[in-house]
Amino acid sequence: MGRHSVSAAESASDDATAGPFRSIRDRFPFKRNNSNSNYSSTNALTRSSSKATLSSHKTSRSHHHHKRKLSLSPFRGKSCFYLCIFTVIFTFALASMVLQSSITSVLRQGVGGDRMRWRWSVKDGLKEGSSLEFVPRRRFELNGSRVDWLRSQPRIGIRPPRIGLILGNMEKDPSALLLYSVMKNLKGLGYLLKLYALGDGRARPIWQEIGGQVSILSPERYGYIDWSIFEGIVVDSLEAKDAISSLMQEPFCSVPLIWIIQEDTLASRLQLYENKGWDRLISNWKNAFRRADVVVFPEFSFPMLYSVLDTGNFFVIPGSPIDVWAAESYSKTHSKSQLRKENGFDTDDMLVLIVGSSFFYNELAWDYALAMHDLEPLLLKYAGSDEAGFTSKFIFLCGNSSKDYSDALQDVATRLRLNEQSVKHYGINSDVNGIILMADIVLYGSSQDEQGFPPLLTRAMSFGIPVIAPDKPVIRKYVVDGVHGVVFPKNDPEALKNAFSLLISEGKLSRFAHSVASSGRLRAKNMFAEECIIGYAKLLEYVFDFPSDVLLPSRPSQLNNSIWEWSLFRMELDQISSNTENLYLEGSSGPNSGIVYDLEEAMLNDPTSSNETQDHSENPGEDIPTILDWDILDEMESSEEVDRLEREEIEERMEKNIGEWDDIYRIARKSEKLRFEVNERDEGELERTGQPICIYEIYSGAGGWPFLHHGSLYRGLSLSTRSRRLSSDDVDAVGRLPILNDTYYRDILCEIGGMFSIANGIDDIHKGLWIGFQSWRAAGRKVSLSKKAEEVLEKTIQENSKGDVIYFWACLDMDGGIVGNNDLLTFWSTCDIMNAGRCRTAFEDAFRRLYGLPSNVEALPPMPEGGGHWSALHSWAMPTPSFLEFIMFSRMFVDSLHSLHINTSKPSDCLLGFSAPEKKHCYCRLLELLVNVWAYHSARKMVYIDPHSGLLKEQHPVEQRKGFMWAKYFDITLLKSMDEDLAEAADDYDHPYKPWLWPLTGEVFWQGVYEREREERYRLKMDKKRKTKEKLLDRLKHGYRQKTLGGG
Repeated sequence: MGRHSVSAAESASDDATAGPFRSIRDRFPFKRNNSNSNYSSTNALTRSSSKATLSSHKTSRSHHHHKRKLSLSPFRGKSCFYLCIFTVIFTFALASMVLQSSITSVLRQGVGGDRMRWRWSVKDGLKEGSSLEFVPRRRFELNGSRVDWLRSQPRIGIRPPRIGLILGNMEKDPSALLLYSVMKNLKGLGYLLKLYALGDGRARPIWQEIGGQVSILSPERYGYIDWSIFEGIVVDSLEAKDAISSLMQEPFCSVPLIWIIQEDTLASRLQLYENKGWDRLISNWKNAFRRADVVVFPEFSFPMLYSVLDTGNFFVIPGSPIDVWAAESYSKTHSKSQLRKENGFDTDDMLVLIVGSSFFYNELAWDYALAMHDLEPLLLKYAGSDEAGFTSKFIFLCGNSSKDYSDALQDVATRLRLNEQSVKHYGINSDVNGIILMADIVLYGSSQDEQGFPPLLTRAMSFGIPVIAPDKPVIRKYVVDGVHGVVFPKNDPEALKNAFSLLISEGKLSRFAHSVASSGRLRAKNMFAEECIIGYAKLLEYVFDFPSDVLLPSRPSQLNNSIWEWSLFRMELDQISSNTENLYLEGSSGPNSGIVYDLEEAMLNDPTSSNETQDHSENPGEDIPTILDWDILDEMESSEEVDRLEREEIEERMEKNIGEWDDIYRIARKSEKLRFEVNERDEGELERTGQPICIYEIYSGAGGWPFLHHGSLYRGLSLSTRSRRLSSDDVDAVGRLPILNDTYYRDILCEIGGMFSIANGIDDIHKGLWIGFQSWRAAGRKVSLSKKAEEVLEKTIQENSKGDVIYFWACLDMDGGIVGNNDLLTFWSTCDIMNAGRCRTAFEDAFRRLYGLPSNVEALPPMPEGGGHWSALHSWAMPTPSFLEFIMFSRMFVDSLHSLHINTSKPSDCLLGFSAPEKKHCYCRLLELLVNVWAYHSARKMVYIDPHSGLLKEQHPVEQRKGFMWAKYFDITLLKSMDEDLAEAADDYDHPYKPWLWPLTGEVFWQGVYEREREERYRLKMDKKRKTKEKLLDRLKHGYRQKTLGGG
């Protein structure tokens, strides 16, 4: 949300004058707090209410005093008439100002520093006739998305883009209607939905129609979902905050997240949090909001209400069926005649309801009051005389239900000599639904230009009430003059009077009015559906990433004429009773968010937070150190350092009693015992001592911890030092291979970088005959080894310990459904699909450069086009010597591939991917398949082990490879000679390019290094002998002499 934005206001008080009406808090930003809340900000609201009442009384006394002066004035005729008009304007402005006192209390909530400076800058910058506008900080260019560029590129997609949808609940309500309509249309564009829900509900069957089985999430399951398989996540409610916490850890931090918030429960509590100093709770929510790429609201008032939590990612897609839902549900339990009777109106009265803007501001009160100029002819014609032939009454809906508002309007009626009780006032905190339903005509009388369509007009049209509105851009966008309503030129009283006369005929609504009302009701039912649904489709194209193997969705323009899915929710509306007439009438504008109150209760029950709040409120500046404090601290540290050095020198000069030999022996045994206990803590390392194989599970963040296995067969391999599991013996890849400390290289190498770290000085860490690897993603995609498969693998290795064989259990057709059952795809075509269509080209160029092949020689190793499985997800096991051969080849191949990449015209741009994650992890998808090429052409036996049943099946038998294998390029003798040549070049600092990657990925060793190290060891040995001999000769010549304490 932009810098120029404010929080919306709440009404400050309720009054008994509201009669039988109940409070509405469903869509209007004036009354957001729930009166039934256990944690209400009563004190804050009471103070605000008191200020508003006091201001109203003061203005009332001033007004009556002015009245006595007028009785002595000589004004007559036209002068008196113009004075009455001025009085009307002044009174209406006065009423608006009273409302502003409560709104100002919300605008001032928590303002301090930047927020207060921002508020006054807005006040000074606005002029009469202008309005406040929400401008998002991030510009989402939805008209020209990145997908438009992707559509122009050659690509082969084989799977639909996946959306992970997290539902707060599965109840049938307006928010579910909006989300369901959006998701159903997105599915029509080609998206695939996977549904998660925090709770079950009556809407589960309809959700399953578009998304299949719904997974119910519990707190203990949040961390066991591999969110990386989705192109993006859509979260529906505030209730899903805890689920979002699992997306705030690597490797899920980069998964696009859209958070749709349709409820204002949290917004109504933010003022309380700031008043009580619950900064930690606000920070908790703000961190969750910050994780979302986009926080989407259904109307423009919400970003202002949530401005305290704005992190620059707020966005508004206007449109919601909530007003239509509220009107239809209310009309099923209330009738116009009954409402008129309860409020003292006759059936034949012509009731004209005048509504205004959703927001009022202190700075713009006079600007809003100028709208009364347009109403003057109507009031005088229909309420100022009996010439109309029927009774007309004008109802003003503004402010709150205090007596001062009603008195002010009645005084206006008296001064304009209007008929008795022809003008009446209702507060916005009254039953707005009932007031609209009993009206005959609804007139929009605000002079403000709003960003969104006025919700009161939407609700009036949904009730079937004819509406009259000025020709503002947002009105013309949705309402056709003479069809859905009557539109008149703004600031033209005569045009307004003519428009009004079109709707009245002989004291009743004309046939034209009924036609307009009927058309308006049909229009309002789906008025915002098309714009809203297309808006979400464009937003997904802008926010989501579409990898190379993904089919692009159809264009959002295909969603024209979209509507809300009322048919699936019609039964819910028909079953609404008087007790449940509207989900939003008694609470906030959306489902009740229990998590908001749960976090408040946790805050109250936390003694540390209460102490911090109390200390902060008593003396907030007490703990801030001054410059003098820092100077004193420096002196104290210097003095302590001097004392420590003096003590050490004295202890060195003093003669020490080393004690008895028994004490020395006891201390030595104790230290050995402690050292043994330290080793004893690592039970996994002791168990692995007798194991024939160790499988290293590679992970890159705390989000991968729940997918890792425990036991002697596995050991973690962390690609980041900070993401290592606590109290574990996981291997720190960065510590073994410093290049991985550079995030650029760590990202482009991915899991194979961890393998390089294990191979670098492997004797220090791995002494087993067999070695295996497995990505954390294998467990997330349900292809990791089961207990039965583990037993089969260990037994097979023990029985057949000799021979070059590779066992793999995560195959390419199980890697997140990349290939599926499509047998038409070959190995290289699949690799092309995963690498933006450039896999063969990149592999061939890197292979040609690695071996120095001429351009006229084929450089792409052939792979069989028939069936069979191929390894994926770096999940395999092989003998340790074979692993070292594979690493030797891989290091040279990666170096060759990297040299080609940095020599391109744009080294920072990756040609092996389209999306941002693919470009970030440039080589990862190609290197994931590299082990298949090496194993196939080096004549290794390839065996697939079913990860669930443990069944073994050989793939691509060696006998069938004869005539296809390029064994000469993968011969160990050739690879060793090439490795030594590279090592010699690195030793001589003869780098082919800078920075040269190969020396940084492992050991650099050749015969010259061995000879130089042997010579260095011999030189050190001879130097030691020479020094020892010189020392003995010196003692024989001069004897032993102790140095003085002064060191002379």
